Amino acid sequence: MAKKVQKPEKCIKVEEARELHDNWCKKRGKRLQKKLGFEDAREFHWSVAELEEYLAYVKQESEEQGIKDPGIRIYMGAYPKSKCKMKKGYSTLFMAPTGSRPGASGKGDGDPENNYDIPAFNRGGHGFPPNDY
Repeated sequence: MAKKVQKPEKCIKVEEARELHDNWCKKRGKRLQKKLGFEDAREFHWSVAELEEYLAYVKQESEEQGIKDPGIRIYMGAYPKSKCKMKKGYSTLFMAPTGSRPGASGKGDGDPENNYDIPAFNRGGHGFPPNDY
């Protein structure tokens, strides 16, 4: 029988997640919709299998580069209208590997460098219209 995995310390309660999402919608989403003229994407989805595959790839590539504690930074992005199926330029999220090579001078403040030698990860799905949390 597999050992039970403990809940990570950085998990938040459903109520806090709803509050965060509601605040974003009220304070940023409405302004963006007014400025853009359409409701933009605001939630994104990848399967657990896709995430595990990418994380395993980042870990493997980082180890080969001598990076001991790789991480992931999540960026917001927006597609050019010409590359967006609906020709609007919807928002997206993408993940970028992080981690400093041994001997690298890094920022030194616990904020790891992006590792541009490993491809970023994108192409998740999103709701249309967006799903509320």
